[in-house]
Amino acid sequence: MTYIVTETCVDLKDKSCIEVCPVDCIHEVDEDRMVYIDPDECIDCGACVDPCPVDAIFAEEDVPTSQVAFVEINKVYFKDKDTARDKLAEVKAPAG
Repeated sequence: MTYIVTETCVDLKDKSCIEVCPVDCIHEVDEDRMVYIDPDECIDCGACVDPCPVDAIFAEEDVPTSQVAFVEINKVYFKDKDTARDKLAEVKAPAG
C-alpha cells in the first residue's frame, strides 16, 4: 500500500504534505501540475494526509472511485514522467 495524491492537488501544490513527510517520498517539480508520492519510498505512515488543505491524499485502497485514475498516474510518474503527465492531461484539463 501507498498513499495517492488525487485531483484536488492539481494546479494547487500547497506542499504542506512535503514538509511533514518523514522519508521525503513526496516529490514536486515546477513543470508538474501536482505533487507525487513515490510508492517505493512511502512507508505508509499517513503523516501527509491531515496537513493537506484540500483532502487530496488517500491510502491507495481508500481512493474514491471518481479519483481512481490517479492511482495509475502516481505510480507511472516514477517510471515515465512524460506518460504520467499525458495521463494527467487526459483526466484533468489545465486550469485557465
